[in-house]
Amino acid sequence: MYKILSNQYFPKKHLGQHFLRDENISNRIVNFIHPNKKDILVEIGSGLAALTKPICNLVDYLIIIEIDRNLLSFLRRYDFYSKLSIFNQNVMHFNFKNLSIQKKNVLRIFGNIPYNISTQLILYLIQFRKYIFDINFMIQKEVADRLIANPGNKQYGRLSVIAQSYYNIDIGFDISPDAFYPKPKVNSSFIKMVPKFPTLYPWNKVHILEKITRLAFQKRRKILNNSLKYLIDKTNLIKLNINPELRSENISVKEYCKIANFLSESGYYFE
Repeated sequence: MYKILSNQYFPKKHLGQHFLRDENISNRIVNFIHPNKKDILVEIGSGLAALTKPICNLVDYLIIIEIDRNLLSFLRRYDFYSKLSIFNQNVMHFNFKNLSIQKKNVLRIFGNIPYNISTQLILYLIQFRKYIFDINFMIQKEVADRLIANPGNKQYGRLSVIAQSYYNIDIGFDISPDAFYPKPKVNSSFIKMVPKFPTLYPWNKVHILEKITRLAFQKRRKILNNSLKYLIDKTNLIKLNINPELRSENISVKEYCKIANFLSESGYYFE
């Protein structure tokens, strides 16, 4: 990859760009995704085509969402450019529902995600889960560990609860910083997230779950009766078969969803 870098295509720090440069890792990722020609594949961040190129060798059509115009011009040098449908925009404003309806199929989303938006993007995609078959992302290992963490684990927190409420999550494999240019300061993981049907909690009320978990994990070692005392009292926690004396970090995903459902059904107003 070093040979094709120039000032025009140099990684931009403000966009969190770390270009994948290890062909063996690229092939491993493609095998993990296992694309086929009937899939509606959407790549977030094409970079220097480390995944775009091998994916296009297997399919006739690929959708790209890339905010960096320079990288889109870089793709023009390849023969597979004619296979691409390109959206030059911020993925955090992209309407995946409209795309799925237009294509009359669910989407398979993948990419080497800028680490500065990985958590926000995972949460953003919850609202579109009905239109998504799976999500295959390269993210920080730390974030991957948080996604799958169980109660009592130091990695367990707000992201764990919300993500596990809506997705089945699998960590495929870890990747060394040496696979990228420039090298990130952290290890990476490639993950798969598959929407749950039914979910543990209604997707259109995720803001309630977000509010509860934000309060609960502000001081994770406080007991639940104290951290959520302004939302739900001890009596109602007991009615839900939740021990109010447990610390917030020891409450299960299902139990947080129980609390969120109770508050939703009670008509509690959340800004």
